[in-house]
Amino acid sequence: MNNEYVKMIFKFILRKVRLLIEIIQLPIFIFICFISKLYPKKIKIGLGPSPLINNVYHKKALIDQGYSSETYVDDVWFITNDFDYKFIFKSKFLNRIFREIHIVFLFSIFRYECLYLYFNGGPLHKTILLWRFEPKLYRIAGIRTVIMPYGGDVQDLTRTKNLLLRHRMAQDYPSHRFSKKNIEQKIDLWICGADHVISGCDWVEYMNFWHTLTLGHFSIDLKYWKPSVKTRVYKYNQRPFRILHAPNHRAIKGTEFFVKTVNDLKKEGELIELVFVEKLPNNEIKKLIDEVDLIADQLIFGWYAMFSLEGMSMKKPVICNIRDDLKQFYVDAGLIQKNEIPLINCNQNNLKSTLLHLMKNSSELERIGNIGRDYVKRHHSIDAVGKTFNNINQSIGVSPDLSRNKI
Repeated sequence: MNNEYVKMIFKFILRKVRLLIEIIQLPIFIFICFISKLYPKKIKIGLGPSPLINNVYHKKALIDQGYSSETYVDDVWFITNDFDYKFIFKSKFLNRIFREIHIVFLFSIFRYECLYLYFNGGPLHKTILLWRFEPKLYRIAGIRTVIMPYGGDVQDLTRTKNLLLRHRMAQDYPSHRFSKKNIEQKIDLWICGADHVISGCDWVEYMNFWHTLTLGHFSIDLKYWKPSVKTRVYKYNQRPFRILHAPNHRAIKGTEFFVKTVNDLKKEGELIELVFVEKLPNNEIKKLIDEVDLIADQLIFGWYAMFSLEGMSMKKPVICNIRDDLKQFYVDAGLIQKNEIPLINCNQNNLKSTLLHLMKNSSELERIGNIGRDYVKRHHSIDAVGKTFNNINQSIGVSPDLSRNKI
């Protein structure tokens, strides 16, 4: 009997054991949730457990509206670790124990009145069975839930018209196909099970329902993300034109197109430089944004996200592919005016001509940068997103407690 076969049998047995444990845990958790309903909650809103930087800003937005709020995570990524509660230990044994007895779930139901979650689910998202009952457990505990997407949690690629995105995911992330069923099930589970559903961006293509439509629930702290006093003035051919590209996923951000185009322009004698970085924390990204002339976000997705907002907040012009159908949808839905989005919209086919135009018409760079920050202030500032969250909270019976946390 070869080792692979032994491992396969062991995994099968382990999965069955875990399933049996979860079947035993379910009635226990139902009972604990009934107790939790009677327990006074110390904090109005908990954001987690996914370690997304969105939650750090969302916490500030909620606090500004008078809600006591905290972030809690069961993992940490490279972007930031600025979370209130990090249920991660150096000991693998402790991590395993905490995961198997679901300490993060138990913590959340006794501490928060309302939970802001993503479509991959709450603290039970890695379980075999219990995740299917998570929305119902929160209802038993009397906890309100607000659900929102972040990207990969809703990307059932059979639902998108963006064939290039589907192609790049299939070519470069083939394992994503194994997540399709789980993603589909969780979309349906939380759309039907949450108290309030938020949508926006290109996420609308994957979702069949939402209570609140946004351009994207991303919020950003304009007091932190602001241009420095020293500004880099670019004049054509006096120095290299510096472009920053910081992808978290190369293939689906169109990195190869940026690299090829910049190299082609260099061969043609243009003074141009691509500053290419990956997996840097936000404080280092901020320094780099201040030192370049243009931000290159993505050419595939068809909508913008945090990197575009960070660039616009610092008055930098940003290249980002915006799908015409999505833009028209948000105009028709009344969220934006026609031609309001101040991004330099292009794709891999006209990237070269777009860069040449910007280099030779450098006066446009400052103009685009200035209106970009104004756009972020209107739609994605902590104040703007906080007001949206306040309306959502009030609609589901969660009121401000006016006990402001220290940020």
